[in-house]
Amino acid sequence: MSTAKSVSKLPESEKAEGRGAWWKRYRDSLRYSLYVMTHPFDGFWDLIHEKRGTIAAANTFLFLFLLTRVLKLMLTSFQFIMAPIQHLNILEEAASLAIPFLVLCLANWAMTTLFEGKGRFKDIYMAMCYALVPYILLQLPMILVSNCLTFDEGSFYSVILTFSVIWCVFLVFVGLMEIHDYGPGKTFIFMIVTVVGALVIIFLVLVFFSLLSDALAYFISMYREIVYRLY
Repeated sequence: MSTAKSVSKLPESEKAEGRGAWWKRYRDSLRYSLYVMTHPFDGFWDLIHEKRGTIAAANTFLFLFLLTRVLKLMLTSFQFIMAPIQHLNILEEAASLAIPFLVLCLANWAMTTLFEGKGRFKDIYMAMCYALVPYILLQLPMILVSNCLTFDEGSFYSVILTFSVIWCVFLVFVGLMEIHDYGPGKTFIFMIVTVVGALVIIFLVLVFFSLLSDALAYFISMYREIVYRLY
């Protein structure tokens, strides 16, 4: 009888061990972002090829990036940012950053696939999410600091914000270079091509939905005309 009970409890213990291993790997991948920040060349290589990063951690960094942006608009001192808080839509603001971010990942994957790029979409997304960490770590506390500074001390605030953005761009550059195994020149060219490709994708999507709305409006008006004539 006791043997039967131990056998029945075994799957639950295995599930608990599996969840514990998942949480440990998730925490390790979060902490590994600090190494990526300070050792980007080795960090991004190991992030992808040694499986040191996780999609869960990447999603966390993207969420924190969007949260930082929203909090920055809502809580930064009015001396340094003018945002119409009464008209601020959190979901729209988050989507206005998340969608272009995903489009950039898609455009980079599409362009580099044609020119011997070794990165998968998953790898590109993960690397670009990890590259957002300096923005989060520097700009999130600066929201509080901005409310303690005077207008004359705003140069310090601006320098920190600019430095965080430059750091993120540098990490994106190194991350894409390590993922695709490109040289610096080729990586720089494909970063420009990625931006152009993202603009083309957005343009095509807008044209598609514009044509779709026109087609729907045409069929709706035709249906109404038929109903009006028949009844």
